[in-house]
Amino acid sequence: MANYDVIIIGAGPGGYVAAIRCAQLGLKTACVEGRDTLGGACLNVGCIPSKALLHASHMLHEAEHNFAKMGLKGKSPSVDWKTMLAYKDDVIGQNTKGIEFLFKKNKVDWLKGWGSIPEAGKVKVGDEVHEAKNIIVAPGSEPSSLPGIEVDEKVVVTSTGALELGKVPKSMVVIGAGVIGLELGSVYARLGTAVTVVEFLETITPGMDAEIQKTFQRTLKKQGLTFVMGAAVQSVAATKTKAKVTYKLLKKDTEHQIDADVVLVATGRRPYTDGLGLEALGVEMSERGQIKTNDKWQTNVPGIYAIGDAIDGPMLAHKAEDEGMAAASVIAGKHGHVNYGLIPGVIYTHPEVSNVGETEQSLKEQGRAYKVGKFSFMGNGRAKAVFAGDGFVKLLVDAETDRILGAHIIGPAAGELIHEVCVAMEFGASAEDLAMTCHAHPTYSEAVREAALACGDGAIHA
Repeated sequence: MANYDVIIIGAGPGGYVAAIRCAQLGLKTACVEGRDTLGGACLNVGCIPSKALLHASHMLHEAEHNFAKMGLKGKSPSVDWKTMLAYKDDVIGQNTKGIEFLFKKNKVDWLKGWGSIPEAGKVKVGDEVHEAKNIIVAPGSEPSSLPGIEVDEKVVVTSTGALELGKVPKSMVVIGAGVIGLELGSVYARLGTAVTVVEFLETITPGMDAEIQKTFQRTLKKQGLTFVMGAAVQSVAATKTKAKVTYKLLKKDTEHQIDADVVLVATGRRPYTDGLGLEALGVEMSERGQIKTNDKWQTNVPGIYAIGDAIDGPMLAHKAEDEGMAAASVIAGKHGHVNYGLIPGVIYTHPEVSNVGETEQSLKEQGRAYKVGKFSFMGNGRAKAVFAGDGFVKLLVDAETDRILGAHIIGPAAGELIHEVCVAMEFGASAEDLAMTCHAHPTYSEAVREAALACGDGAIHA
């Protein structure tokens, strides 16, 4: 038995970041992880591997559609799927080994195995029980499915199986038009798969700015994705090599079927809290199966904290990381800070999509007066030079104070550009502050400045 100041259960982005920060703050720290590698779902079967495949498939798209325009002539590359998967696995390995190195550097003990909490102050891993003054629960989440759909990770797959298919399928049905479904759907569409997205709602990417939703869906259609909106999936019947999806169009109340080689179930994720012993401890849970915490990430059981996908809020790696650092600070007697109003969201398709803060809909619901500043990437020299002129930057600012309230971007490097606005909003900046800040030319970031200028006297290049 070993005694620790803190034991973290789960080594995903929230857990491993919390562990490192606890150690940096002088706390004797251990992290429990049952996988063979650190990093959780994000690094092993989520964020990182999907970005590798998105990058590889985008390079293929560029070779097929834009190389010749630049005078790069010759045959387009053929797809060696096994090599592409090996490249993806190598990227995963580099990242997970990097965390192992950081654990050693910061003297964090990795307790290998699946953890549970038999009683407050104790964590059981395998047959061993370790004592800890504080426990941070960071178990992450797992893909959720629809009732009656059996996932085999071969023909009917979640995001995990979609990253390990034996071959590139000729056809794929994606159930759900959220971030995961659209990213992986984009990968396979670029690789030549006929992709059909079936979505229950009438719009894609629920919760995003309505103008972005329409532009994004139109762009993905141009890239070959087919959309069936307002459709409730009734069943998925699978054989060893095929699947039949039955769905009902809600407006028409008519039933339809579609065949596919692979069905990707991308209907969201749920907290992975099974087997932790939380119920027996009396840890309060919400109706959605999330762990309830206060503003210091403490549960109702003294000494037990919770962060990441297992608690309320968006299931995003960077949100979990922020909470991990904040909870570590609280345990060390410092102040923990997470600004939940400024957590950016990014979709890593091409073009990328990003957002932070309020949407027009949320501002209207609040009855707030606001201004809109927009700028198209067609007016951005750098974007046009690399065939990335589709999309725009949209800023929402307070009509009286000019303070930035939200930003929505679809276009090149949108996932990077959004952070300029995040920093500005964290400091309470106005659109004029952004507009009067010199931006290097030619850069994509000029589009952000132009959108800020559009909130005042007008954009220059519009």
